[in-house]
This record gives sequence, structure tokens and C-alpha cells, in this order.
Amino acid sequence: MLVYFFVQKINLFFMQENSIDGGIYKLIEQYYGKGVGIIKENNIRSLSQERVVRLFMELVQVDSVSREEREMVDRLKGIFEKLGFTPREDGVASSINGNAGNLIVDIPGREDLPCLLFCAHLDRVQPGRGINPIIKNGYVISSGDTVLAGDDLIGVAAIIEALRLIKEKGMEHCPVKLIFTVAEEVGLLGAKGLAREEIEAVDYGFVLDVDGDIGTVVYKAPSQIKFNAVIKGKAAHAGINPGEGVDAIRISSRAISRMKLGQVNEETTANIGVIKGGRAINIVPDMVELQGEVRSHSDKALSEQKEHIRQVIQEAALKYGGKVEYRVERLYNGFELFPESDIINLARMSLEDTGKEMELMISGAGSDANIFNEKGLQTLNLGVGMEKVHSPEERVALENLVELPGLIIRIIQNVEKIPEKSGKYV
Repeated sequence: MLVYFFVQKINLFFMQENSIDGGIYKLIEQYYGKGVGIIKENNIRSLSQERVVRLFMELVQVDSVSREEREMVDRLKGIFEKLGFTPREDGVASSINGNAGNLIVDIPGREDLPCLLFCAHLDRVQPGRGINPIIKNGYVISSGDTVLAGDDLIGVAAIIEALRLIKEKGMEHCPVKLIFTVAEEVGLLGAKGLAREEIEAVDYGFVLDVDGDIGTVVYKAPSQIKFNAVIKGKAAHAGINPGEGVDAIRISSRAISRMKLGQVNEETTANIGVIKGGRAINIVPDMVELQGEVRSHSDKALSEQKEHIRQVIQEAALKYGGKVEYRVERLYNGFELFPESDIINLARMSLEDTGKEMELMISGAGSDANIFNEKGLQTLNLGVGMEKVHSPEERVALENLVELPGLIIRIIQNVEKIPEKSGKYV
């Protein structure tokens, strides 16, 4: 009788509290069955854990592709206001041609403790509209025709649930700043446009935006440039007077065949991702555009690869009588934190407290952590359990989804163990 009453209470809670088609209870019930089976088979041991799953599955259904995060920002504003916080939005939208800015929440705490930043981004890649989340075999997946948007709503949901628990339990804590960035997937634009003053009072930063299980910690990430090469030839009739033309496709083919691409060396990668050119099959092509990127953990290697690409394109153009316009843009700078630094020790002890081992990782990709480090804030990027990101096969294990808020709470609790040096935490 007691078990029956408990099951009915859970059922009633989720049917009443969730506005998305009867809620997470129904969705879990479809696969796992009713009652205590949810708790036993899924290892979901509390209403808080079920709450973070429910929140995640609600948020992925809010359309929020890059530069169109308005509805998501408004949804999160409402959540934080109900929790008694005062969210605010910065003015980055106008500078990135978006419809929403970064969402910022300042949470006061003990002034004698370091201030911590937690960050996750609100946008997702395409196809990212009309997402229908499904629970299957212990994972949350999409219905198969969109991404899941676990990148990065896993981090968003975990941050919200962690702060909700801290408030509910009345935990004493350090000052905390939350930043939910926009337009991350199209060049880290939200973080780039964030005013430096927003993080001046922060001592350590944690971005929650890495694939791999909880315990993965990115302490080193590369710099990245993108390049655009417009190769100009001369049009001519392909059947009547082809010799009078200069074939831009031929020039680009020769250049690409001589480029070092892929894994250039241990520290550097390079890629040509877009090729545009040609107007018709009976015209010698007079223009080809190449778009690509170079990433490296070494500025010297980055510069050398950039020059190598420019040189082989120029040599090919000279050989066949063409011309080249070559433009380069640096997207972000790399970072590397000392493995025995206080911020890594804080991550290590917090993971150990949750029964996890830390795995230090060197990433080949950039994130908002690159921008925060560039702005002077030591920032790690933490694994959240996202898998097969940027694809319709994207998924997240329920185990990772429900455990992440606990890690955030441990980091907030353990920061008081970091020694203060010369009036500033380092």
C-alpha cells in the first residue's frame, strides 16, 4: 500500500508540473514501465534527478538555432525569476545580427571565497528545429531527423538544477556567475561579444561543453584561423577557343594536390571545407573560391601552415597565368593550463567526491573556454556526456544527465579549499 501511494505521488507530480504532453513521467514510463521500476532500472534515485531530465527534454523542444535564441532566452529568464534570481541580457544581439543576447545571472555568496563562472551555450546546429526527444535504452535521443541539442542543453539543464538545489537546501556558497551564451556554433560570437567587465571579478571559470563522460577535462585547446582564397582565371568557350582561357579549377586542383591537409603534424590540422566555382560546362571556369581552416596548439606551426597554403595557391596561379586574392581571419586563440594549477585541482577533488576519475584532455576544437582564457579568466571545459554531436544520431546517457548537477555543486562547495595567495586566488 505504501509503495502504491508513493508511485501515485510521483505520477501526480509529473502529470501536474510538466506542460509538455504529460511530461517526463510518461516518456520514461513508455520505455521502462510504471512505478518503482523507473527508479530501480534507471538508477534515477530522486525527484531532483527526474526533474533535470524533464527540464532537458523540455528545453530541447524550444527552437534555438544560432542567432535565433530569443524564445530560449525568454524561457530561461522565467525559470531564474521563479527561483528568485535576477537574470539580465547583454546587448550582443545587435553586433552579431541575432535576436537575443547572452543571458547573465549574478548570484551573491560569501565574499571571502573565490567567484566561480559556469557557462553553457543556448544555440544548436541545424537541423535543429522541431526536435522530438525520445528515451530509449537508457539514452535520450532525437526522433532521427534532427540533432538532439544536447550540445549544449545538457550543460544548461545541469547548471539550472544545481542552482535550484543549492537554493532549496539553503547551502552556503561562494559568489557564482552564470553566463548562457548565444551564437557559439557559428564562431563563439556570444562569448567574443561579452564585455570584459562581466568576468573581471571572477576567479575561475567552467564551461560545460565537451563530449565524453563526466570526468573529461579539457585543459588545452588550439588556436584557429579560417582562410578564403579567390582564384581568378579567364573565361573562354570550352569548344571553340579553350586555349584563350585560364582555368581556375585547374589552378585550384594543382594547389590542393600540393597542400598539406588533414593531420599536418602532432599539433596542427588543416582542411579545405568549401569549393565554389564554374558557371557552365561549355565555359572555361574563370573563378574558384576555396574556404578552409587551420588549427594548431603552436602559433609557430599555425603561421607556417597559413603561409604554406598561401604559397602553393600562389605558385599554381602563376604557373597557369591566374591571380589570387587570399584573406585570413583569426577566429580565436588557444589556451593551456598547468596540470597542477588550482583550478585543475578543484576539478579533480570535485570529481573524486562524486566517484569519478579526472581525465585531462587536449582538444582539437575551440569553445567558449578559449574566449574566456583569452580575456584573462582561467577556464576549463568539462565533459557532459554528449555523444555523436552535430548529427541526427546525437544522444546522452541518462546517467550522465542526472549526475552532472552534483558535480557542479561539488565544485561550488570545494572552492573554499583553494588556498588564497597574495590576496588573489590563482
